[in-house]
Amino acid sequence: MTETTFTRHLRDVIDGVDVILSDIWGVVHNGLEAWPDACAALTKFRQRGGKVVLITNAPRPAPSVQRMLRRLHVADDVYDAIVSSGDLTRSYIEEHRSQTVFHIGPERDHSLFEGFGVRFGDVESADYIVCSGLFDDETETAEDYRATLTCARERDLFFVCANPDIVVERGEKLIFCAGALAELYASLGGKVLFAGKPHPPIYQRALRLAAEAGATAVTPAHVLTIGDSVRTDLEGANGGGFRCVFVTSGIHANELGERANPDAESVAKLFKGASKPPFAVTPKLMW
Repeated sequence: MTETTFTRHLRDVIDGVDVILSDIWGVVHNGLEAWPDACAALTKFRQRGGKVVLITNAPRPAPSVQRMLRRLHVADDVYDAIVSSGDLTRSYIEEHRSQTVFHIGPERDHSLFEGFGVRFGDVESADYIVCSGLFDDETETAEDYRATLTCARERDLFFVCANPDIVVERGEKLIFCAGALAELYASLGGKVLFAGKPHPPIYQRALRLAAEAGATAVTPAHVLTIGDSVRTDLEGANGGGFRCVFVTSGIHANELGERANPDAESVAKLFKGASKPPFAVTPKLMW
């Protein structure tokens, strides 16, 4: 952990930073309520001339994500733009709009398909799968889908994962996401497209949006990422050559002791499997 700084304040780690790519769930809110300190920190950065792009593995297009943020009282002036894994998933759906899709996920995610006139089918009739989550993420796990995914693998269906997260927080509860099903399908030998973090396309789109918003520099040296997941946020930052501020009060909080005062030894252990530790660690995002 010698490369990592422990900090309480975002303002202490933004020298030379023109763009922040911030995760949403686990950093700006916990699925039930927004965190005012985090919103204020990003707003302060923008007031100093920086650009903020919210980058999320939400399996819904950016306008839908914005509506959710507004319901949680996250003001529009917290950020300049939003990019979601749902946006990248919609691009794939549009390119394959003549094919039949098997959608795995809740009804609330049907905005993924709006405007494309796609046909829906089951695992026996579809040409490919779009997975945005579990049908009932309060009670189900990936194992409940093993038989269905085994059938899909036998038909060699391509699997589009609209949310590469394995789990996210809902309040203080962890719920399974589409990434859990995608990993199971990959373990069965299936072909998977992961539409969001930690894979490069979502970062490339985020930087284009930052440039369109007027960012003066979007090279890795001038970009800071913020997130709470080792697998998606930290590894995505490492893959892009960006510095990462890691928020410990997100999905890994229960592994790290007190939310307000994480255990240093446990934090160091958490990053042992990562390709590189984060640039800085903070209990929660605040200015």
